[in-house]
Amino acid sequence: MKNEKIYLAIVDDHQIVIDGLKSLLQDHPIFVVKIECNQPEKMEAILAKIKVDILLTDIMMPLMNGAQLAKMVKTIYPEIKILALSMSGQGDLITKMIDDSNIAGYVLKNLGKQELIIALEKIARGGVYFSEEVLEEMIKSSERKKILEEVHLTIREIEVIRLIEKEFNNKQIADTLCISERTVETHRKNIFRKTQTSGLIGLIKYAYEHKLIDIRA
Repeated sequence: MKNEKIYLAIVDDHQIVIDGLKSLLQDHPIFVVKIECNQPEKMEAILAKIKVDILLTDIMMPLMNGAQLAKMVKTIYPEIKILALSMSGQGDLITKMIDDSNIAGYVLKNLGKQELIIALEKIARGGVYFSEEVLEEMIKSSERKKILEEVHLTIREIEVIRLIEKEFNNKQIADTLCISERTVETHRKNIFRKTQTSGLIGLIKYAYEHKLIDIRA
């Protein structure tokens, strides 16, 4: 890497986050923030005019989220390396971003200056960097996926679980999914058998633990 400049673009809908990252990189001899943007949907046009080496992008943003931005950038500007930043590690999303956009790293926003520099240096050299918390979440996500594959829950059964969590009764579930109440009851029996749970509390706990339900929904 020597002493050549590495140009960065930072995308986050909160200016305070951008200011914080810039502060951590202030006066760094190699890393230079070339682009700062609060509107990810405008990045395609900006990148067409200004060349950068690494894109740092938030995940949860309106209009265009970080995963969508990363996929767009990697398609149009494949030479740009991408470092995702988030408040929390989301194993399924991280894996999807690796598959769709070949991201070079994923870190949490609570990282300090030292970790940020280490991540950027590694990515600039052509490597990858995922924070320990993120790696742990990826492992947990993989384990959850394996468990779900082993219990063989169907898409329809997962839909039923989500409606049960919303406190829908059998008739409401049947009406929502356009199936009979008898079919709903069959799904319920199969769900309890496959998840080895015996009551609603146990089932909902299982659903949260295995991310069948988005706790933020």
